[in-house]
Amino acid sequence: MPARSKRRLKAEDLYDLQSLADVRLSPDGEHVVFSLQRVDRKTEKKYRNLWVVSTRRQDARQFTWGDQVDVFPRWSPDGETIAFLSNRGGEDRPAQIYLIPFRGGEARPLTDIQGEIGALSWSPDGRRLLCLVRKKDEETLAREKDPQKKALGVVARHYQRVFYKLDGYGYLPRERWHIWTVDARTGKARQLTDHPVWDERSPAWSPDGRWIAFISNRSDDPDMNPDADDIFIMPAEGGAARKLDTPFGSKTSLAFSPDGKVLAWFGREGEEWYRNLNLWVMPVDGSAAARNLTGRHDWHTAPDVINDIGSAEAMPPIWSPDGQWLYFQVAWHGSALLKRLRLSDGQTETVVGEGGVVGSFGLDRAHSRVAYFFGQMDDPGQVYVRDLKRGSTRHLTRINRGLLSRTDLGQMEEVWFKGAHGRDLQGWILKPPGFDPAKKYPSILEIHGGPLTQYGKFFMHEFYYLAAQGYVVYFSNPRGGRGYGEAHAGAIWEAWGTVDYDDLMTFTDYVEKQPYIDPARMGVTGGSYGGYMTLWIIGHTDRFRAAVAQRVVSNMISMWGSSDFNWVFEKPVGAGAPFLDDNLEKLWARSPLKYLGAAKTPTLIIHSEQDHRCPIEQGEQAFVALRRMGVESEFVRFPDSPHGLSRVGRTDRRIARLNHIVRWFDKYLK
Repeated sequence: MPARSKRRLKAEDLYDLQSLADVRLSPDGEHVVFSLQRVDRKTEKKYRNLWVVSTRRQDARQFTWGDQVDVFPRWSPDGETIAFLSNRGGEDRPAQIYLIPFRGGEARPLTDIQGEIGALSWSPDGRRLLCLVRKKDEETLAREKDPQKKALGVVARHYQRVFYKLDGYGYLPRERWHIWTVDARTGKARQLTDHPVWDERSPAWSPDGRWIAFISNRSDDPDMNPDADDIFIMPAEGGAARKLDTPFGSKTSLAFSPDGKVLAWFGREGEEWYRNLNLWVMPVDGSAAARNLTGRHDWHTAPDVINDIGSAEAMPPIWSPDGQWLYFQVAWHGSALLKRLRLSDGQTETVVGEGGVVGSFGLDRAHSRVAYFFGQMDDPGQVYVRDLKRGSTRHLTRINRGLLSRTDLGQMEEVWFKGAHGRDLQGWILKPPGFDPAKKYPSILEIHGGPLTQYGKFFMHEFYYLAAQGYVVYFSNPRGGRGYGEAHAGAIWEAWGTVDYDDLMTFTDYVEKQPYIDPARMGVTGGSYGGYMTLWIIGHTDRFRAAVAQRVVSNMISMWGSSDFNWVFEKPVGAGAPFLDDNLEKLWARSPLKYLGAAKTPTLIIHSEQDHRCPIEQGEQAFVALRRMGVESEFVRFPDSPHGLSRVGRTDRRIARLNHIVRWFDKYLK
């Protein structure tokens, strides 16, 4: 019998593709716990449960059950208990800490905290849990206790801080994130820090459990000085905190050395966002200056690779038991690698990650095994384990393989090409299923957001869906993104729409010359910064037959102060407040709206109405400008949706978005 032909990827497959995250290895190295997300088609709700798999065989089994969100699993030091966060107490109540015995038994609630909980970790002796808590505001608690007030909702929001909203969250409470500990037996919670203006982040236990290190911006007004992060150390029972003298810049992810004498963290020097996040160390007692361990390698120590099914979790550095090595992630040439560095001489090694993206990872107590999330071009992500002594790797899960094994995704080709100004650039060309080299195909250029991230070797449902409709899809990493060194990332600092535009056009030239491309049927799309560049492109060239500009930045003047990033958007465009000096002209010069008078390309604008990163008025201005100039254009708005609709939005809306994109390109390119 002939082999059964494979089907093409569908937009509706978003309901069936599951997202794996929170990979954590047990202390003895025998089991991995992770969370798995599924979508309920009927209610459009997303749920997560915990799963467990042995590191010796492929026997993944569901560990927690129910229609709730179970996340952030953390093994106790003895490996007998897993702590996690869950909203199983009710969707209208904050998620709480639960404990579940690994060998069998029911999960029990440990806390009843009126607020959000994050950054969960066990004390070294297993008696306490360390976490961050952002309490509910007093007026919120009062409203929830009064049925009439609860039904009427919020009367007014009152703020004194500038950063008062966050995309995907909404309007922030006035309360800040503070450090708490919780007794693992009784659930008694204790707040250790409290301040009306300062947040604490990245709390970490010392190995003896006597100290807690954390990061905090303790400027008079942190919102006006957002990069002024410092590292503090305080007694684990609470009390005065001591500040370490570290270089100015944003910081994250603290980790004590096994002997408790050295702290490691990731930090960026200065205020320029494009600078690499580097791995730093410093003696806890301040006896020596902070040392940048990765600066000479020109690496960005984070797993910054875009995809639209789950994401790669950025992990704190992990010390080897002897304190000689540090393990960390690096974004490099479309991959996210797990590397390690020896402190004595700076020697580095790639542990795993070539050809894909390493997300959450963990090592056992003996550091003989590492378990990790690994996503690839054709796979949203699986759990793997590597024996560090033998050098062997075992594939532990087969999430989504039933669907993907019967689906023809098309042919992916990686290319390196000479970009503008002679620079070597990396890109990919996806050919549709059933590709015939003798035919001429319509094509779509995809432009990533950020811009400080990268496309790469990570599953993109959107790309495969467009290819399934008969399009060649091509994408690259022009200057301005991660993965190719600091100079590459900083090339468009204060210069959006310059060399990035040149690189994108050079890649388009490269693809257009391929014998299977129809030059008269080329389209372009992108979201966020990619939406900015899509508008920039149609204002500077009419070589594309159609465009879809998504969650756009169109007007840098009105963007100032209206985004959740508000005033700091002045930094990447090299201007200050629009009402000072000649900044108005500088902001306008970097605004795609300025150039839309020359646009002729039929353009679909897609925007979310609850987009706090690029407010809806950015899309509104672009749409009205195009219509005013007589350009064929439409506007699709998604209610109750954030900036990240294409990745985390409600599934029916994600599907509708994809169908609108295909409808528009089909109209003009087919």
